[in-house]
Amino acid sequence: MAQRGAAQAVMATATPAGAAEPAAMGNARKVYVRTFGCQMNVYDSERMTEALSAQGYAETETLDDADLVILNTCHIREKAAEKVYSDLGRIRQVKDARAEVGSDTVVAVVGCVAQAEGAEIVRRAPTVDLVVGPQSYHRLGELIARTRAENRSLVETQFPEEEKFNHLPQRTPSRGVTAFLTVQEGCDKFCTFCVVPYTRGMEYSRAVVEVEKEARALVAGGVREVTLLGQNVNGYHGEGPDGRTYSLADLVRHLSGIEGLERLRYTTSHPRDMDDDLIAAHGNEPKLMPYLHLPFQSGADRILAAMNRKHTAAEYSALVARIRAAQPDLALSTDIIVGFPGETDAEFQATLDLYSQIGFAAAYSFKYSPRPGTPAEKMDQQVPEDVKAERLARLQKLVEQQQQAFAAGCVGRTLPVLFERPGRRSGQLIGRSPYLQSVYAEAPAEMLGRIVPVEISGFGPNSLNGVIRPE
Repeated sequence: MAQRGAAQAVMATATPAGAAEPAAMGNARKVYVRTFGCQMNVYDSERMTEALSAQGYAETETLDDADLVILNTCHIREKAAEKVYSDLGRIRQVKDARAEVGSDTVVAVVGCVAQAEGAEIVRRAPTVDLVVGPQSYHRLGELIARTRAENRSLVETQFPEEEKFNHLPQRTPSRGVTAFLTVQEGCDKFCTFCVVPYTRGMEYSRAVVEVEKEARALVAGGVREVTLLGQNVNGYHGEGPDGRTYSLADLVRHLSGIEGLERLRYTTSHPRDMDDDLIAAHGNEPKLMPYLHLPFQSGADRILAAMNRKHTAAEYSALVARIRAAQPDLALSTDIIVGFPGETDAEFQATLDLYSQIGFAAAYSFKYSPRPGTPAEKMDQQVPEDVKAERLARLQKLVEQQQQAFAAGCVGRTLPVLFERPGRRSGQLIGRSPYLQSVYAEAPAEMLGRIVPVEISGFGPNSLNGVIRPE
């Protein structure tokens, strides 16, 4: 998914299930959640803190004050697990210091690293009390109570029979005007470089009524733009309110009927699941933004076959042409891996050629890194690190050139901007263009949460500048 390398801290405070409520204890227990990785992990952290808040939790912004520390982990990129262990070293010091003054601290590792590493985490970092996979975080309250009562570490990485979404509380009001909403999890594609099928499991799609209920709760709390999330979101196949199976296009049309929901996006998609109905939706559903994240990973057919991507470079190009025919005003982004095992100079050049030919607004590019348990980890002809680094630098130069060209093409246009938050300067707001770019403009605070026409006057490395025009 996009933005995989980011880390975000989400803080909340809580009273675990089975423990006394704050009123009985005299003060609330506090919990700190640190989130690594993609948008889906950000969503999961929000749902975790909501579930804990429903049991009486209040907030802290300081790790040193936390009675409960949760690391919500990502296993997509290289050294992901090592970053977790590095954080656990500091957390151990905090836990020991708190113990010296009689304060108990529960440490939980949650998410994809937890699923992949399991009991190995406790062996390497005995300070950890809980290891919980991404399909079981709805049981956090129960597991926290158990680890305290039994005074031992617990590992919960089974794929439970019950659906976690059915055990999570209703969404609480969002802190902003945009929100993520997970509609699909897992993947059946088994790309040879990817751990998702092993950490998130097979594809599962939530029922339309559940998604709609959550979307309406978000809108009631002030959200105006919702991004539908899934590891393979355009493979969505949830049960519809009429009993038939809904595609992602059906879901988009259904959610478009929610009054007050102004914008819809979705990520991340697989080219093989970009069907005619979804392509058409980009042209005829005004609430679906003209932005699409569609990974191609490599421009060389032999490498694509080794990756088990199930498409060729020519098929990807033809697909993009069909989507642009339906929605000519489309900003396209992608994921690319350089240095996959066996990749030659000529095959890397094919990736550069495909990127240049298609034209993208943005891209997320990475050096290939072996993920434990994946087929590519055992492939011969691993590319040397210095070669991967040189190729990545060349690709990222091209990515930057195209990104700047796309931004320059926005100058002089008037774009509808959804203002999300105050800027750094007094009287400045930051919003999002339809193409997911950050836009800065001088605007009064009452425009927060509104979609306003902004004439783009300039651009920087990662944002646009503009002036508000009369509606």
